[in-house]
Amino acid sequence: MDEKTKIELKEQFLSQLQSFAEELHDYVSTQDDQWVIKGFIDVFKNIYTITSDTKIVSKVIEIHLFPKFLEFANKHGYKMIFADKQNWYPDITFISKKDERIKFAVDLKTTYITKYKDGMPYECNGFTLGSHGTYFIDRQSTKNIQFPYSEYLGHYVLGILYERNHATKIDETKKYKLEELENIPSVIKNFVFFAHEKWRIASDKSGSGNTANIGSVKRIKELLEGKGIFWQYFGKNGEEWFDEYWMNYGRITIKDNKTGKTKKMTSLKEFLVFKGIEISKIKRRKV
Repeated sequence: MDEKTKIELKEQFLSQLQSFAEELHDYVSTQDDQWVIKGFIDVFKNIYTITSDTKIVSKVIEIHLFPKFLEFANKHGYKMIFADKQNWYPDITFISKKDERIKFAVDLKTTYITKYKDGMPYECNGFTLGSHGTYFIDRQSTKNIQFPYSEYLGHYVLGILYERNHATKIDETKKYKLEELENIPSVIKNFVFFAHEKWRIASDKSGSGNTANIGSVKRIKELLEGKGIFWQYFGKNGEEWFDEYWMNYGRITIKDNKTGKTKKMTSLKEFLVFKGIEISKIKRRKV
């Protein structure tokens, strides 16, 4: 498959995924922008409210969206493969029914808004965008990945932002009856959905302290517009720099100018210095 065809297929898939993301708000939201999921129900028709714990919220959102992803796949001629194991990448693999060489990796990522500016959402808690470990470095590796990284034409994130419903007191010990459904408060509200290629929303910082995860930018405008740090510095060539930087993150040893000792490279500016590039000569794009 030639490079032009790959680019066209990637752009087509991104357009499909972004259109799909725009449809999801109404699917998960009530008319007043509350989450339609109220809790768990047992066989006795008792309903138990959901905790605001981020892991639980994220998992329930994923389960809620899976039928919609199936509709998306059928509409556009893909078959879907979910990750065989919980910590494998990606969450969903889309494979063209016409040509199995055409594979796209999609991760579902959820996080909550943490900061407001002039009454509008400004920053979020950020996402982790997958590992920069074995399968990212060795792109033929099958460790912790559904298919080798190099087999995917593109790597995408369907991002989900939401607000925690702090204004409403959630009693997690309370049990409701089915007829009380409308009175059950939602733990989250005001969803925002978006889709971009992974590199477009990546930062140059790790997404978690104890695992080899790529972190996202946190400014909501940068996320929604797909204008993370690699786009800001390198524009449409940012993916190549994203790949090289994260393949070497924490592995290259550089000199710390403040202490004179050596340290591991953990910032894009340090990487550019290592590459012999003058940062002052790069015009950083504004968001």
